[in-house]
Amino acid sequence: MADVPSILPLRLTDVTYQARGQTLIDGISGDLEAKGRSVILGPNGAGKSLLLRLCHGLLQPTAGRIEWAVGNNERVRQRQAMVFQDPVLLRRSTAGNIRYPLHLHGTPRREQQARVDEALARAGLSAVADRPARVLSGGEQQRLAIARAWVARPEVLFLDEPTSNLDPAATRAIEELVLAVDQTGAKIIMTTHDLGQARRLANEILFLHRGRLLERTPVTEFFAAPRTAEAAAFLKGDLLC
Repeated sequence: MADVPSILPLRLTDVTYQARGQTLIDGISGDLEAKGRSVILGPNGAGKSLLLRLCHGLLQPTAGRIEWAVGNNERVRQRQAMVFQDPVLLRRSTAGNIRYPLHLHGTPRREQQARVDEALARAGLSAVADRPARVLSGGEQQRLAIARAWVARPEVLFLDEPTSNLDPAATRAIEELVLAVDQTGAKIIMTTHDLGQARRLANEILFLHRGRLLERTPVTEFFAAPRTAEAAAFLKGDLLC
C-alpha cells in the first residue's frame, strides 16, 4: 500500500448545506491533511455530525465542493469508513461482524482469520468473539463498530461522538482503541462535545458554532488562547445560542 497515492488531503471549498429553509453548514473551507487527529468540537446543534456526513459522502452539499486528492470515485469509497454514534450491528457473532467487511472487500479467505483475530485483540474483544454482537454492552458494541470499520484498513476513519452516553471505563477503552488505530496510520476525524476528550485525543481542533467554522487551531493553542468569543464561552461552560 506504500506506493498507492493517498486519497488525502480532503479539500472543502465554501461547503454549505441547507434544509427546510435553514442553513445548517455555512461556507466551510479548508484541507484535512493526512497527519494528526482532527477533532470537530462544538455545542450540540453546531453541525458537527452533519459536517462529518458531508465529508464521508453520505450527503451532498447544497453549495460548494468536497474533493479528495484522487477525485471522488470508488477507490475513495473503499478507503474511508465511518462509525456512527449508535452503530448498527449485524445479527452475527462479534467475529462475524468484523469478518463481513473483509468479505465485501474481497479479502482472500486465507487472510481473513488473521485479520479478524488482530482486530478482536486490538479492540479487547477476543473473549467475546463468538458471542452475538447485539448482546454486548454499549461500550463493547462501540469498540466492535470501530474494529469492524478498521479491519479493512481504511486510510480515513470518521468517528461520530464515539463515547456518547458511555461510562468513564468504557470511554477510556474506546479512547485507547482510537489511539491504537491512529498508530496504524489511519487518519482520525471525529466529533465530540466533550472538552476532556478533545484535550486527550486531538492534535487539532475545528470549532463549529451554528454551522460555521469559527476556529481551526492546534489543540494546545485552542485551550490556552481561544481566538473567538464563542470558543472562549464554550470553554467556560457557558450556553451558546
